[in-house]
Amino acid sequence: MSHSASANPLLLEWVKEWYDTAKERNSKGVTTYKHAYDSLRACPITFEHPSSLQQLKGFGPKLCERLTEQLRNYCEENGLPMPPHPSSKKRAGRSNQGEDDGEDETARPAKKPRKAKPYVPAYRSGAYALVVALSSGGEESTGIPKAELIEAAQPHCDSSFSAPADPTKFYTAWNSMKTLLTKELVYERGRPLKRYALTDEGWEVAKRIQEAAVLRAPDQQLNPLVVLDDEDDTVSQRPRKSEFGDVVADGTAAADDAALPAFTPIRLAPGSFTVELILDNREVRAKTDRDYMQEELAKRGVKPTVRALELGDALWVARCKQPGWLAQQGAEGDEVVLDFIVERKRLDDLLGSLRDGRFHEQKFRLRRSGVKNVIYIVEEISMDATHFQKYEESVQSAMASMQVVNGYFLKRTQKMDDTIRYLASMTKMLKTVYEGKNLDVIPTRVLTTKNYLPLLKHLRETKPSASHHISYPAFASLASKSNNMALRDLFLKMLMCSKGITGEKAIEIQKVWKTPNEFVKAYERCGSGEEGKRRRMDLVSSRLGHLVGRKKITKVLSQRLAEVWGEA
Repeated sequence: MSHSASANPLLLEWVKEWYDTAKERNSKGVTTYKHAYDSLRACPITFEHPSSLQQLKGFGPKLCERLTEQLRNYCEENGLPMPPHPSSKKRAGRSNQGEDDGEDETARPAKKPRKAKPYVPAYRSGAYALVVALSSGGEESTGIPKAELIEAAQPHCDSSFSAPADPTKFYTAWNSMKTLLTKELVYERGRPLKRYALTDEGWEVAKRIQEAAVLRAPDQQLNPLVVLDDEDDTVSQRPRKSEFGDVVADGTAAADDAALPAFTPIRLAPGSFTVELILDNREVRAKTDRDYMQEELAKRGVKPTVRALELGDALWVARCKQPGWLAQQGAEGDEVVLDFIVERKRLDDLLGSLRDGRFHEQKFRLRRSGVKNVIYIVEEISMDATHFQKYEESVQSAMASMQVVNGYFLKRTQKMDDTIRYLASMTKMLKTVYEGKNLDVIPTRVLTTKNYLPLLKHLRETKPSASHHISYPAFASLASKSNNMALRDLFLKMLMCSKGITGEKAIEIQKVWKTPNEFVKAYERCGSGEEGKRRRMDLVSSRLGHLVGRKKITKVLSQRLAEVWGEA
């Protein structure tokens, strides 16, 4: 039967057009469109309004609404009257019948049909991130494979696409793809490698997201401003004010060990304190189960104190039994930080921190904390194998580096419950170790951000049998100021951004060229032309190529540095 022979040729033509489009896109809606097309083609009844089609197989409210909108546009373009809705005709009929019967009752006003609200996914939800990532490829995109799509979407989502937010569930942010496919905002194509792309309706949602982003932009918090201070060659990030930020003064650097301050330590005797576990208040199992960790620790006989930590996810303190005694002796508060700190990461978080640079930043801050024993807990939760395989080598390399290069203790667990058991056993062990010995506390008045690490190093070398500690407020103050990097440290971090430049190699480069400015000037002195280019390529390897082992700079690395610094 041709479309012209149908009782509803115009409606049938539109349904056929949508059916063909769904077949091309391999959309899940292709079955629905086929049923609708077949039933409408076979129907001998002429329908004045598309809403009446709901009695046929394959026609639901959504498809009828779409046909109504298409018919309305068609009527406007051709100057035709829009057929009345069947419900409005019924109401008109009832009204006329009441008038004929002489009824005086006032007709009840008809309820306005509720207008369907346009779908916009919640900000930073899985669906939101997927739509944003798919729209980044442009409308001419032929689709994005799952692995690439996850990588592009993750920065726009607060939940993980590879690991469930709640360990007791199996849902990840990727499950939002099912919603987008059901709503026909995304279609998939290709076998065996599926590719995903936005439908026309999906592009409309993407535009609404962009409009909402423009409205939201003025309220977004700006990134911390990075400021270079010429007086003390430090780079600081502002604004961020710590509760203990002013406890320790900045001070000046000590020229040598003789310039370090002399002091009489504050001694905590056995029995005057207890060892307590401090947990960061961001250590939660899930957004809906925030107290799980402390409750499980309490079941194992450890009652942690929960607060916002400036550094690390857990640490241990010696808490004085007599409040105020420590302050009388020249240190703030009632707690002394012990030489153990924990950084906990799920495997997906470790992977994310490697990609955005947080991993190296956290290691840098841990090194400047002065805490001797750093414990890195990695929870090896299950992840999407395809996604993890791309970065497995980087993760293994990072784990090896933190043990061999940084000297951290790596503890690998399978889930949060294993981590909780480990923290409980560590707390009991540290109680046994510390509660029966004297603790020497450095008075806060002698500490500055510049002399803290040299002083600690000097004490450990000259008095290895004694353990020296600082108060918790002093530790928090120093940790909050560890964002303030000396220009030397910043230069090292800049060098390490080049692939293949490890910490050891960066230090050797920094020994020759003290600042970024010196390094750039050295390249400028190489001259121009082909001869100048050759000198730039060989600048670093000619000076440091004689080193052995991991400190050696090869010609390949020298050329890579020249491409970055030599063109500055």
